Amino acid sequence: MTGAGDAGAGAERAGEGRTVEQRGLWFEEFEVGTRYLHRPGRTATEADNTLFTTLTMNTQGLHLDEAWAATTEFGGRLMNSMWTLSTMVGASVTQLTLGTIVANLGFTDVTFPHPLRPGDTLYSETTVLDKRLSKSRPGQGIVTLEHVGRNQHGTVVGRAIRTTLVRTAP
Repeated sequence: MTGAGDAGAGAERAGEGRTVEQRGLWFEEFEVGTRYLHRPGRTATEADNTLFTTLTMNTQGLHLDEAWAATTEFGGRLMNSMWTLSTMVGASVTQLTLGTIVANLGFTDVTFPHPLRPGDTLYSETTVLDKRLSKSRPGQGIVTLEHVGRNQHGTVVGRAIRTTLVRTAP
């Protein structure tokens, strides 16, 4: 089997297709202003909410106690906002950073303007806001991304600016 980018003699024989290994984008492939829609969406379940909330030791009743949450202004349980953020970012990985990211450098401007509820479907998108080569790390660049999550009605349920360190192409 040949690797991605290999042009070995065997790759041209009849009946053999090329091999493509899924990966994220190299620094050079990011274009400022490009918006990526990450599909499929992810329907949030009660099990997701309970598991994530308990794994992260968050005892907030809005995520765990339906009877109490029903008495609040929200009228029932809400998805843990950290699940929403994690899922928005996670949905971008295979398309943008799988195997090419060095590190997350930080998150800013994280907002949740509308609640996500169990049963809602989260659709995520990412826009490239900025990029520059690293001054201190040769072979790497800094890419700034805006992640946005919308429910099945198109309502924004989460937004975050994320700065990442990404490898340049080999």
